Amino acid sequence: MKFFADTAEIQEIRDLAETGLLDGVTTNPSLVQKSGRDFVEVLREIVAVCDGPVSAEVVALDYDGMMAQAEKLRQVADNIAVKVPLTEAGLKACRTLSSQGTMVNVTLCFSAAQALLAAKAGATFISPFVGRHDDVGFSGMELISDIRLIYDNYDYETQILVASVRSPMHIVEAAKIGADVMTAPPKVIKQLYKHPLTDLGLEAFTKDWEATGQKL
Repeated sequence: MKFFADTAEIQEIRDLAETGLLDGVTTNPSLVQKSGRDFVEVLREIVAVCDGPVSAEVVALDYDGMMAQAEKLRQVADNIAVKVPLTEAGLKACRTLSSQGTMVNVTLCFSAAQALLAAKAGATFISPFVGRHDDVGFSGMELISDIRLIYDNYDYETQILVASVRSPMHIVEAAKIGADVMTAPPKVIKQLYKHPLTDLGLEAFTKDWEATGQKL
């Protein structure tokens, strides 16, 4: 499974890149707003650190507007994946962009039917939002399972990019299902390191080593 960082904070991206865990980055208007910085400037800094796909979202709602914004975004770097919403205009833009060789991330997916449409439109990535799906009483992981089954049935190349990840278990369950990618805030990715038995074992080993009186 590929690990993408869902953030627009450049230092968080650098920290993850140094661990070797970073395969890509996803951004959205809300994350850029939190950063308080110019969107294109942030993108240029991100692609300088991450050579994997970097998703940058259009904000227009119509096809012509999306295409105009996509042109500006893909000029930033070759590894920009233009993110479009799962709407009729968004899928039309997806089809055009993907036919031109541009990576496309279709976002705000909440049903297997929507995911099927995105694959047929040539999406590079489909982003089902598991956390938000759970919030309204549906199972985000069942959605991932349904999409995986459909894509495997027809050998679609669109990668399942699990988004709206809230916890390490979202990541583990998605990996068990066979999702291709997950994107999560860096703080959630770092929680994967944590286990109380690891901490207790390290504490015991440290005490035993100190008791030997040796230095290494």
